[in-house]
Amino acid sequence: MKSLIDILKASVQHLEKKGIANPKRKAEDMLCDVLGIQRLQLYLEFERPLNDQELVRSREYLNRVGQGEPLQYVHGEVEFYGCSFFVNRDVLIPRQETEVLVDKIVQALSKIDLVGKTLLDLCCGSGCIGISIKKRFPELKVVLSDKSIAALNVARKNAERNEVEIKFLEGDLLEPFKNEKAHFIVCNPPYIAEKEYLKLEKEVRDFEPKLALISGPKGIEFYERLAHELPAHLYPGAMVWFEIGFDQGPTVYELFKGKPWKGQIVENDWAGHSRFFFLENE
Repeated sequence: MKSLIDILKASVQHLEKKGIANPKRKAEDMLCDVLGIQRLQLYLEFERPLNDQELVRSREYLNRVGQGEPLQYVHGEVEFYGCSFFVNRDVLIPRQETEVLVDKIVQALSKIDLVGKTLLDLCCGSGCIGISIKKRFPELKVVLSDKSIAALNVARKNAERNEVEIKFLEGDLLEPFKNEKAHFIVCNPPYIAEKEYLKLEKEVRDFEPKLALISGPKGIEFYERLAHELPAHLYPGAMVWFEIGFDQGPTVYELFKGKPWKGQIVENDWAGHSRFFFLENE
């Protein structure tokens, strides 16, 4: 019977041959998932033999990771802002920088009486933003929308998983809301330009949904639409938060310059990149 260290070494060698980046780290993460243990426990149990079921699962994981598939999709689960989210290839994998965005929103909402208030999460994908906020503020009405029916199905599963009551609407950006208004809007739209898409990591291009990544030739098409459409959907004093591309801050700022906005702020993520844009309505 093969030991954990035997499987780990063989897995690293296989991933190296396949040209997978960070093969040792990915092999360790893979085995932690398969065995349901933390990394420290992995190191302490190198001589532990794997049973037949664990060997079969490790081979399945290795085959998929060896083809470049992100481990999050293989595992089918991601931890995000203290919550557990189901993910598959219909939605983007939640990123750490988006946790920073959620934390900034939580800080802002913590100072406001949210009873009777509504937050819209546009281009919701897995639902990680809106669901994390609803989990923190159950008194807030949260509505999630996406043009992808498959993504909405994932978001619904995640709302059930996290035991929050949320409304879901299918449609592109603000189309499903017609004459409705909101007190808060958050949007993490596609913001990759078509020519930049080919420069993304292979595992992103090959496995994550293109619809959720590419905005158009310029990469700012969704922000251009929002600059035109948002005012009709906001109450006075409403607050808006976007995630943006690391080099899009000045361009997006210009799109939202002047009325009806009384505040426009570009903020950085944990790595010091301009990744968030905040607005306040008059």
